Amino acid sequence: MVRSLWTGATGMNAQQTNVDTIANNLANVNTMGYKTQVAEFKTLLYQTLQTKTTTANGDTKPTSSQVGLGTRVSSLNSIFTQGALLASESNTAFAIEGDGFFAARCGDGQTRYTRNGDFNWSLGAGNSLVLCTAEGYPVLDQQSRPITLPNTYIVNKITVSSNGDLLYPDANNTPQPLGITIGRFQFQNPAGMERYGDTLWSVTPVSGPAINEATSNAVTKSRVIQGYLEGSNVSVADEMVNLIVAQRAYEMNSKVITTTDTMMEQANNLKR
Repeated sequence: MVRSLWTGATGMNAQQTNVDTIANNLANVNTMGYKTQVAEFKTLLYQTLQTKTTTANGDTKPTSSQVGLGTRVSSLNSIFTQGALLASESNTAFAIEGDGFFAARCGDGQTRYTRNGDFNWSLGAGNSLVLCTAEGYPVLDQQSRPITLPNTYIVNKITVSSNGDLLYPDANNTPQPLGITIGRFQFQNPAGMERYGDTLWSVTPVSGPAINEATSNAVTKSRVIQGYLEGSNVSVADEMVNLIVAQRAYEMNSKVITTTDTMMEQANNLKR
């Protein structure tokens, strides 16, 4: 019966993490580019109470006797489904339609990837114009270089094609390419990336290296849509259902502990 106490405790700990994960999804339902997380569980090692053997009468017992020792959280997986495209009045709002990611150079010098295209122009060295994320990280082009323009450009006139090419109107007001393309990258296993903040991800050995859409023909090219942002892919209805299930599972594990306590109390009172 003491074993059942620990089994119930592991279930409560696992479901607490599950509730926290669901709550974080609901808190980021309006975060642009956020991808919902799902808690995955695994069973702890089973304890063998009796191996395959024979009875006292010599009858064969083909199965063993095992009991579980509870559960634990094995991983928190991100679901990279396409979020809804939301219209924006900003000229530096970009949504990706497809499996691609934008790339940004973070403060520690590491390149990380995001689906949040809520960018803006910022002043860089020599008063140059640098395209940055909402956190201030420079956005990278298809050569993994920060997107930088001279300060002579009027940012409100800069447009972006569906291929990610930056365009600027000439004397006839016809948009002309500037020779700069916003980088888009894909991964063989996006779920294997490591989360960095709410909308940034880092490459890991599990995710595989970043695949540059500009140099690879093995992937389907994604489209850049200016004037739109990709919303969160969190489904409020699904998360509320998952929250109810997780809370009920937590309660059932707590009842395992209270039931075991009652059984131990009754066994202790048999002597009286």
